[in-house]
Amino acid sequence: MPATEPDARKGREALGHWLDEMATAVRDIEREAEQALHKNEDQDAYRDLMRRKAQLLTSLPDRARDLLPQFEGHERDAIADRLSRFASSASNALRIDSVFYMSALLYPEDYAPGQPNDLETFAAAVREGRAG
Repeated sequence: MPATEPDARKGREALGHWLDEMATAVRDIEREAEQALHKNEDQDAYRDLMRRKAQLLTSLPDRARDLLPQFEGHERDAIADRLSRFASSASNALRIDSVFYMSALLYPEDYAPGQPNDLETFAAAVREGRAG
């Protein structure tokens, strides 16, 4: 049975909020990593934090599993696909153990400081019904 528009809106808002929480967690890890590298000159801590960022991104599809059933058809598939792409990129970064790749996750080549990263942009798209 198709979801009503108020139900769909609630679902989008819930998933968007959850994605915002994940994006905040990523930003917190990145902030801590930058401090480890530049203030403390601790490359090992930086590497560990970049791994933690990649692991969080790898876990997104599993963590979002309970939020997806409230979406239907193409929208659900598009959301699941995007979460899988975040996870796949992070998994590749972990597999090749590239700290540079891990640090670049979520940031397009033309990214400028202060702009939203790809996860933040995706959260906004979900809330606005533009995810699928």
